[in-house]
Amino acid sequence: MTRATLPGVVAKIRRAQKRIAFTNGTFDILHLGHVTYLQKAKATADVLIVGVNTDRSVKTYKDPTRPINPQNDRLQVLAALACVDYVILFDDPTPLKLILAVRPDILVKGADWALKDIAGAKEVLSWGGKVRRIKLVAGRSSTRIIRVLKLA
Repeated sequence: MTRATLPGVVAKIRRAQKRIAFTNGTFDILHLGHVTYLQKAKATADVLIVGVNTDRSVKTYKDPTRPINPQNDRLQVLAALACVDYVILFDDPTPLKLILAVRPDILVKGADWALKDIAGAKEVLSWGGKVRRIKLVAGRSSTRIIRVLKLA
C-alpha cells in the first residue's frame, strides 16, 4: 500500500465496518518478539496496518549502519505474515501523519513506551479510539541480534 492508495483502502475497510489497528516500527531483522507483537496487535482489531520506517529515517534515528535489511525487503517479509493485512512506508520522524490519515480504532505500541511518548496517542483517544501497549518478549530485539553477530 502507498500513501496514494491509503485513502481508498481505509474507506473500503470502513465500508465493511471493520476495526483497524495500527502499529509501526523498523522491523529490521524479524524475530520472535516482532511476530508475537504483531500477532497480539492483530488480535485487537479486524485489520492490522503496519507503518514501516524508510531506510533513510532508520539511519537518522537508530544508526548510520542500519537498517540491515532494505525497506522493500522488510515490507515484503511483513506482508507475508498472516497477522499483517497492510504495510506502508513512512519517512517522517514519527508516524503521526500516517496515523491521522488512517484514523485507527486502536493504536498499538510496545509496553516499553510511556503513553505520553506514543505518537498519535492523544489524537486517537480524541476520536474515541484506544491505545494498547503490548508487553514485549524479553531479550528479543534486532539490536541485540546485531550485537551478538558483531561478537561472532
